[in-house]
Amino acid sequence: MEHALAVVGPDEVAKDLVREAGELAAGVDARLTLLCVVSEEEYADEREALEAIPEADVSYSVGQALEGARSFANDIGVEVLDGVDIEYETAGAVGDRAETVLQGAENHGCDHVFMTGERRSPTGKAIFGDVTQRVILDFEGPVTVVTA
Repeated sequence: MEHALAVVGPDEVAKDLVREAGELAAGVDARLTLLCVVSEEEYADEREALEAIPEADVSYSVGQALEGARSFANDIGVEVLDGVDIEYETAGAVGDRAETVLQGAENHGCDHVFMTGERRSPTGKAIFGDVTQRVILDFEGPVTVVTA
């Protein structure tokens, strides 16, 4: 592993995963990128909620969503990587989760991805799709997955 991508999230499982990714990357002197992904649906919901506030001239641009996601990734890094001897970079993205993780890994030159997954039945995966499964199948390197 030379450069790992860890997908951050607000739950404890995701935070534990980021900590483990940081410790593993530090142990092999690899670089680490923390990525926060905002789905298109989450972005649209937030934009609509802000624009629905009466008498407020508020807008929510993609740029603001990207900066918020990057800032969140940074906050998670500060919180969970305290005491781990690693420097990391942060990134934010808006889009389809699986595609965005894959694109983020490619853009940052990552050779390992760390992410959380959901427990779903095979039928659930077929009907609703599965982000983790898509990343595992399409990423050309190891993917470490932790489920809740």
